Amino acid sequence: MAVERLQKLISKAGIASRREAEELIKQGRVTINGKRAVLGDRADLSVDEVRVDGERLKINTPRIYIMLNKPMGVVTAVTPQHQETRQTVRDLIPLEGHLYPAGRLDADSEGLVLMTNDGDLAERLTHPRYQKAKVYEVTVLGRISDEALEIWSRGVMLDDGKTLPVQIKVLRREAHSSTLQITMTEGRKRQIRRVANTLGYPVQRLVRTHFATLALGDLKPGQWRHLTETEVATLKAFAYSLSMTPKRFVQRPARRLGALRRSAPAQPAQKREDRPTRPAKPSSKPRPERITQRPTKPRRKPNTAKRPPRRRK
Repeated sequence: MAVERLQKLISKAGIASRREAEELIKQGRVTINGKRAVLGDRADLSVDEVRVDGERLKINTPRIYIMLNKPMGVVTAVTPQHQETRQTVRDLIPLEGHLYPAGRLDADSEGLVLMTNDGDLAERLTHPRYQKAKVYEVTVLGRISDEALEIWSRGVMLDDGKTLPVQIKVLRREAHSSTLQITMTEGRKRQIRRVANTLGYPVQRLVRTHFATLALGDLKPGQWRHLTETEVATLKAFAYSLSMTPKRFVQRPARRLGALRRSAPAQPAQKREDRPTRPAKPSSKPRPERITQRPTKPRRKPNTAKRPPRRRK
């Protein structure tokens, strides 16, 4: 096997995504040949012995893809953090082996969570640079105004920067509450709740109904199921193909003028006599005469005064 970064090897082994693998390395839970690994280390599993939490890395692990309807109050994590007593999404799936959530969903929220051991796919679906869409059904307090919806859809300035544009569809708007369908590509921590609070409409309920090509359907809270082969194939095609991402959410880099000229169809060259002549612009002020010779500076006279002889000490 080839020498690869530890994050990639851990992701291939299905232990964690690449970003989560970096945290494992920082925490000192990864070793190479008995020595503690650091960020930037590489290894070859055919030669080196890499262990995570004392368990040796194995690449040839069958892939698992599970859709879970996370109930409210359950933490989207594999293991609980320090002094955390709430249940995790991993506790809801009684299967052996490594299994972790692709992305995150607040404990106060509910809905679709993809559980897998495919680190590369999880990276493609959750990393911000790929901008994969997720759909949420959000109920906010109060009758939301059209002006607030317009501001929300264009992007709202938060303490960590302005949010990307989102698609908003009003499902129900009553006197004391409003239900919205929000399609977004970002995944900042508690982003929807923070934006809603900024606009003055606190969130009462938040449910993720779609994740990439997956739909929650009639799966009840706390229930889970394996994805079908067709669902896995469609999900991978969406994850690895930029063209399947909604055009509104794709931020393409600006093209340079030279690239635009090269991509434009070539035009036949015009003859000199066929080219239109530009009319001369009338000059309102006379042009100043051009100075052809720089003014000469007067030369300094040489200092002919003799200096007194230096005294010896």
